[in-house]
Amino acid sequence: MVTVVGVRFKKAGKVYYFDPAEQEIKVNDPVIVETARGLEQGTVVLGPRDVPEQQIVAPLKKVIRKATDKDLEQVRQNRAKEAEALDTCAKKIATHGLDMHLVDAEYTFDNSKIIFYFTAEGRVDFRELVKDLASVFRTRIELRQIGVRDEAKITGGIGPCGRIFCCKSFLGDFQPVSIKMAKEQNLSLNPTKISGVCGRLMCCLRYECEHYEDTRLAMPEVGSRVVTVEGEGRVAASNVLRNTVSVELDGGKTMEFPVEEVEVKKCARAASEAKPAGAGEIQQEQVKSEQPRPQQEPVAPRPEQTETPAERAEPQAERVEPRPAQVEPQANEPKAEVAKRPGAEEIPEQ
Repeated sequence: MVTVVGVRFKKAGKVYYFDPAEQEIKVNDPVIVETARGLEQGTVVLGPRDVPEQQIVAPLKKVIRKATDKDLEQVRQNRAKEAEALDTCAKKIATHGLDMHLVDAEYTFDNSKIIFYFTAEGRVDFRELVKDLASVFRTRIELRQIGVRDEAKITGGIGPCGRIFCCKSFLGDFQPVSIKMAKEQNLSLNPTKISGVCGRLMCCLRYECEHYEDTRLAMPEVGSRVVTVEGEGRVAASNVLRNTVSVELDGGKTMEFPVEEVEVKKCARAASEAKPAGAGEIQQEQVKSEQPRPQQEPVAPRPEQTETPAERAEPQAERVEPRPAQVEPQANEPKAEVAKRPGAEEIPEQ
């Protein structure tokens, strides 16, 4: 086990583990840590805890120190310079005529690097742009291409529900979302209804999908025959959130019942499917009982019945040999063969 603390650099960003280095660190403490990009300022969101080594991404960096007032002032100055750097980069992009959309700019804590985030339809050759920006800012420049979902996470906004984007407010990482989740919840498959501002399927389609899948397992399928307190009928619809089913009774009336008050009836089709299965078992038993029968049938006489006349004529002398062998004792069998072989040859000569 390794003792670590969880640090987050943005409001809804990922949580990274760092070694507290025997420092007294609490949740919500601003800290300065060492990352692959250099020194960064973050906020502790997970207090000291022991985690298995398998969950650690090597090498485990250390927490340099708790952020001081001077460090926090440096962060505020960097945030102010980011807006100016963003405006300068946008002008340079227009000058070079590049087909790219600038999203955000970010200074590292020690001002050793400026990172520009952008979106584009394809690959962009921005080598000349990087040289131009490096001559202006006199520091290292990094241009990072991101997707439309990352763009929505950085810029933020209001979703169709009237709330701030989930990815901007609390989602630390994006989870895969499929159209199957919308079908499972009986939602409209109209892309404008289930897509977010980013143009992708809304992340919230995943939130209740697991509940729908678990609840439907205990509910009768639509179209199945059921028995209710009002009589028998057919399931017309199901409501997962209310845990009820709408049943169209045999009298033509449709009523809604809780799932606990509905009992699935074995339909005639299920009974008919069960009969062939039983009959098949009986047939299998009959086949097993009939398996010894072919052994009782005479196998030896069959080749004699299918012999051709030519085949019958060739082995005449050989066929005479076994017949007397069955009548005479085995001790006299050689004499019978010596006596009758010439006799058998003399008969066709006469």
